[in-house]
Amino acid sequence: MTGFRRGLFAAALALTTVMGAAAGAYAQSNLVLGTASVGGTYYVYGGVVAQILTDKARLQITPQQTQGPNQNVIMIDDGKIGLGMTTMGVAMQAMQGSATWTKGKKYDSIRALFPMYDTPMQCVSLAKSGITSFKQLDGKTVGVGPKAGTAGTYFPMIFDALAMKVSIRNGQSVDMSNQLKDGLLDAFCFGAGAPVPAFTELDAEQKVVFYTWTPDEIARIRKAMVEFTDSTIPKGIYKQQTTDQKTVGLYNFAIASKDMSDDMAYLITKTVLENNPTMLRAHAAAKDTIAANATRNTFLPFHPGAVRYYKEKGIKLDPATIPK
Repeated sequence: MTGFRRGLFAAALALTTVMGAAAGAYAQSNLVLGTASVGGTYYVYGGVVAQILTDKARLQITPQQTQGPNQNVIMIDDGKIGLGMTTMGVAMQAMQGSATWTKGKKYDSIRALFPMYDTPMQCVSLAKSGITSFKQLDGKTVGVGPKAGTAGTYFPMIFDALAMKVSIRNGQSVDMSNQLKDGLLDAFCFGAGAPVPAFTELDAEQKVVFYTWTPDEIARIRKAMVEFTDSTIPKGIYKQQTTDQKTVGLYNFAIASKDMSDDMAYLITKTVLENNPTMLRAHAAAKDTIAANATRNTFLPFHPGAVRYYKEKGIKLDPATIPK
């Protein structure tokens, strides 16, 4: 091969390498973000996360409606979406392969990026039903949202823990709300960042009653499901809720695959956490989307790119969450 030809070959090889790297970077900058059903907080919150990353980080993020945390974990693992949202309860089930939805598989490819907010659990019934407490749901028909969502996963387990028999209905949050208004459901029990859009709509249109559990019931629930933590839904978050309601909750985190580049994970984490005012304008639950709440994760490995950001901010992460 002549010197001229060798030069052409080297130039072509260099161009191919550069183009390949650019294509890889472009592919990573176009990501689908798995959210949840319309009427839930994930759907609204995910929309603003996608907008912030598109506007501030010049990424192309497309939010996609899913059934919620369980499906987001599965789709991250399958490579069908690049970003997702999950509760720490579902993340624990995924890592252990312990819940029915995992079919025994351990989803060890997911990595935490940034904290989102707490997911308190709460129920609502029409005032005319006369239902004002959780124990009154025994023998009733209850909507709990999509089957693969947080509420759809946990409320059947909660009913079992309290030795209650109910008829469970699954569906989109908006459908659950409409079925409650039509008298097809006795209650709509859900878990999402408060205020829940579907609950807010019911609060504005109907005479309703919001309720959670007694201290004894909460203790029994937490004994059966250790991933739950104590939570409070403050009075006034819905106009017809006039007192604070003690409940149980699960923290939420954004997740990605371990295969995401460190630079991409760092950029996503930094951009979201440093644009909290914009997040808050979209949903009140985003008040908890701050770097300090990364410590609410005590078991799910963080992505190395996210770890880099928390180190820069002086956040001391739980040692169990530092990737090996």
